[in-house]
Amino acid sequence: MAGNRFSFRAQTWKRLRKNKGALFGLFIIILAVLLSISGYVIAPDNSPNADLQTVEIQAKKPGYTQQFLVVPDLKNSSHQNWFTILLWGKQKNYRYIPINGYQVIGDSLLVNKFIDDDTTLVQYYSIAQLTNNNPPDIRQNIISKKYWLGTDKFGRDILSRLIIGTRVSLAVGLIAVLISLTLGIILGALAGYYRGWVDELIMWLVNVTWSIPTLLLVFAITMAMGKGFWQIFIAVGLTMWVSVARLIRGQVMAIKEMEYVQAAKALGLKNNRIILRHILPNILGPVLVIAAGNFATAIIVEAGLSFLGFGIQPPQPSWGLMIKENYNFIITHNPMLALVPGFAIMLLVLAFNLLGNGLRDAVDVKTD
Repeated sequence: MAGNRFSFRAQTWKRLRKNKGALFGLFIIILAVLLSISGYVIAPDNSPNADLQTVEIQAKKPGYTQQFLVVPDLKNSSHQNWFTILLWGKQKNYRYIPINGYQVIGDSLLVNKFIDDDTTLVQYYSIAQLTNNNPPDIRQNIISKKYWLGTDKFGRDILSRLIIGTRVSLAVGLIAVLISLTLGIILGALAGYYRGWVDELIMWLVNVTWSIPTLLLVFAITMAMGKGFWQIFIAVGLTMWVSVARLIRGQVMAIKEMEYVQAAKALGLKNNRIILRHILPNILGPVLVIAAGNFATAIIVEAGLSFLGFGIQPPQPSWGLMIKENYNFIITHNPMLALVPGFAIMLLVLAFNLLGNGLRDAVDVKTD
């Protein structure tokens, strides 16, 4: 049995490798996972939620470069370990002051603070205060930052929020798929194996749930549990189990009639062992296919809910929330602020759909 399973997996992987679209989708998914894990390490703005705001440079186009004066902030000088930074970002112990130029005058620094494209404000700072009474070179407090994808209406780095927002999309998809698979597999297996009143009761629940539009059901669950990070996971997951249950029910009904299942019953094996050890492992292929499809659906639903204000709440970055915050710029001078997160959603959903289609063909032995 173990050898047959290994052979099936090897053949499935061999067929999957021939599908260039599926491999492209798998590459995008792996890249998204790596970005979500190391987001705060590689993001230009590694502050919590990439929420470092500089309102003076709001809604700047991709490639915008700005010079800053770094001013120490003693109120946020607490130490953080690398693991905390990896998970939640780094608390900044300094402030960024946008400037157009500076000049050293004695023990003071004169800067032209940037207000907007046509306005500056002259300000003086103590060099000793800026360098914590250790002024080897004041130029170390002058930096230049490039915003590769521009800034949003709060002056935050779009690229950083896009990277950190990958976590939300993948997390919503993962938790929602786990919830939907758990409920769907359990209920579908019970309905398909026992039939009778158990099947009728579960299918009645499936039909009632399926009759309610997905967004309306998600709205109801979200409003009942409240808006938030974890609530959106549960809400999306509880609306996606019905398709899994119907698929598993049909697969179990077909497999339970096979000879090896009948032999297991004749040997007196318990029903739960037959389901767990002999039926479910043989329907792993269809489960993987529908899991990939549900992953893509969960990403779209989360983005839609965040856009409507029922999903992830600010300042936590979410691709749907980024579109909501910047969609008014589409008809003005900077449409990229909303188009970039929209393109990210499209690319990740496309990747899961391509992988799902590839898995569907790979697990189908009739394609050989």
